[in-house]
Amino acid sequence: MIDRLWKARGVAVITALLLAVGCGGEGGGSDASGGGDSGPAASPVDAATAGHASGMVSFSGMAPANAEIDMSTEEVCAAKHSMTPSQETVVVGDGGGLANVFVYVKEGLESLDFPTPTQAVVLDQDGCEYIPHVLGVQTGQDYTLKNTDGILHNINASPTENRGFNVSQPAIMETNRSFPTAEIMVPLICNVHGWMNAYIGVVDHPYFSVTGADGSVSLQGLPPGDYVVEAWHELYGTLTQNITIVTGETAELSFEFNADMSAAHVPLGEPIDPMHPESHRTVDHQ
Repeated sequence: MIDRLWKARGVAVITALLLAVGCGGEGGGSDASGGGDSGPAASPVDAATAGHASGMVSFSGMAPANAEIDMSTEEVCAAKHSMTPSQETVVVGDGGGLANVFVYVKEGLESLDFPTPTQAVVLDQDGCEYIPHVLGVQTGQDYTLKNTDGILHNINASPTENRGFNVSQPAIMETNRSFPTAEIMVPLICNVHGWMNAYIGVVDHPYFSVTGADGSVSLQGLPPGDYVVEAWHELYGTLTQNITIVTGETAELSFEFNADMSAAHVPLGEPIDPMHPESHRTVDHQ
């Protein structure tokens, strides 16, 4: 599981570097690189005056064991795993870092308008698992739903601010989608394989990141100012931190989740019943 997280995170970082922040950063989640016939759209941030934020998301206490996944009925997927796979609900690295935490600037960028990246983010269905488990996109940015397994999957998305969908992918194929409205977070499930789930964070700027196994987080190229940064976890809810960005300096980010937070308020959409979509409503998963 840890190797898979590093692989997924590595792809995300490489993608971010290729997209190259119009905000002048060198990584840290996704990057803004809009574009048209005249080239990339300009960022509203002056790289010469930007600062950064970096740090760690950690976990204290006894982490719960993740449920093992029985893939015995799906030989194609089972063959892709050398060990019995398990859920990725709580993944804590050797150094105490908490993986799969979505960290983003929640307040402080309202007056700025960022270009939409032209490169799609990929959510793969590989080994009957969503890879990555947590990802982020900007509003209007394409994300590619990919079926690498070549067996029947469906992607059932249940946002509360955007339009939901339920897409079937019976073979190796790709489907592109996008969300026009910011939303934290959009849950996805596969009705064919009940253990498959993922989460998408949708923001209207490029300052977000998903932690890997080491729990590290980096938000590069922020304009000077005061911000509220939020860290979201599917089981432990959210934590916020106020930071001040100064030109050329790096503000410290530090979030610590603990086992006692397992009953935290985690607002999410409810998975859509394809037979009764009119019953869709917002619930609090605890």
